[in-house]
Amino acid sequence: MTAGASGRVVVASDHGGFALKGALVRHLRGRGVDALDVGTHSADACDYPLFARAAAEAVATGQASRGIVIDGAGIGSCMVANKVPGVRAGMAFDVATAKNAREHNDANLLTLGAGYLDEKTALAIVDTFLATDCTVDRHKRRVAMIDALDRDRPRLPMKTSLPMASNAGDGEALVRAITQVLTQNPGLVAAVLGSGAAPGCGSAGGAACSTCTGCGHCVSKRTDEVRAVVGSAAASGARVSSQLGVGAVPADVAKLIDHTLLRPDATYAEIDKLCDEAAKFGFASVCVNPVHVKRCAQKLAGAAPVVCTVVGFPLGATPRENKALEARRAMRDGAREIDMVIAIGALKSGDLEYVYEDIRAVAEVCREGRALCKVIIETALLTDEEKVAACVLAKRARADFVKTSTGFAKGGATAHDVALMARAVDFKLRVKASGGVGSAADAQKMIEAGASRIGASVGVKIAQEARGEKSAGGKAAAAY
Repeated sequence: MTAGASGRVVVASDHGGFALKGALVRHLRGRGVDALDVGTHSADACDYPLFARAAAEAVATGQASRGIVIDGAGIGSCMVANKVPGVRAGMAFDVATAKNAREHNDANLLTLGAGYLDEKTALAIVDTFLATDCTVDRHKRRVAMIDALDRDRPRLPMKTSLPMASNAGDGEALVRAITQVLTQNPGLVAAVLGSGAAPGCGSAGGAACSTCTGCGHCVSKRTDEVRAVVGSAAASGARVSSQLGVGAVPADVAKLIDHTLLRPDATYAEIDKLCDEAAKFGFASVCVNPVHVKRCAQKLAGAAPVVCTVVGFPLGATPRENKALEARRAMRDGAREIDMVIAIGALKSGDLEYVYEDIRAVAEVCREGRALCKVIIETALLTDEEKVAACVLAKRARADFVKTSTGFAKGGATAHDVALMARAVDFKLRVKASGGVGSAADAQKMIEAGASRIGASVGVKIAQEARGEKSAGGKAAAAY
């Protein structure tokens, strides 16, 4: 086979086929074949349908002429691939079945079971699969009958301009994954929602307080509008943020609140009060700096709220080993949710492999400790293309959330960003919008755009004061 676009072979596997995939990629590239490796890129447990689909779509859209997918048995990946219009996948367990799949069925994707094949046999099967063509008329006629079944199924658009290198490594595979998202969604980085940005704090069209102080007490001051905003997303785990000193909050709203205090000058007394308020009103969590995690965990022992903390916060400019260590220590101290900040400078420098490994280091620690991993990408500092890249990397690293902002940069969330992020992760990860929500209408836009949590500590002006109740006024610094 040639190494041009017409001869490219896409290769994929799950964790069970990872070692064999590595041997296969080396074998193909050693023969001069342009092998496109779409993952997985480690032996960590993963879901084979994700990678089988990626390989099948590469074949269906013309990015590769043939595909090879390896899982434990080869059966599941074959089922997945055959769901993609334009793909004719066949499983082979020896050279004879590989030859038959090509001669009789013109299979354009081969699946292998790493649990049933040694490396030598697998490579022989692949060589046969790539060297054999379907040439007999009666077989071609039957293949045409198979293809006719796809006529009423929408096919993926053909791709011809996706840049690839014949000796691509993991970093280039990440670039390809991001490029695929962008090319398959040409309007993704355009204005997703009209002008793109949601109105800011105090916008004339919103229902904000007439004089916003960023107090973080919307959940008690304007409760009815909070209900309106989160009602449609509560079932999927929607959250809003509140700050120290919040007034009485209705129970149905309280369970959605992340009670937040990330000021560097927060005292022990304020942290204790934060926990007391969270326990009293039945909030979902308290979010504090790492130094306060153990204190909060002890204070909230036996109570409903969990402890959330931040890692690499707020700059993200610490080595990934340190972030992983921070996360591990925080979980040991009692944290159940970890909000990490990505390596923003690395992303803007185009070092996508570092960003991926940075997120993965923390996400793996979180999975081990059964904690949620939320990835803060700091949208205010990124271009739309960089936001998409960060989200794709977070998804590939198996995080649980992507999150817009720390609250310490120059801006917060916009409905445009939330829609962009939700689509970039294919709605597989949850999205948290933090800051920049200027009104109930703005927040509703974000929920509709794909947010499953709302961070309100920069000023979610979206609630109406609880009937007959008063909460402490005054200005409070935004948390994040």
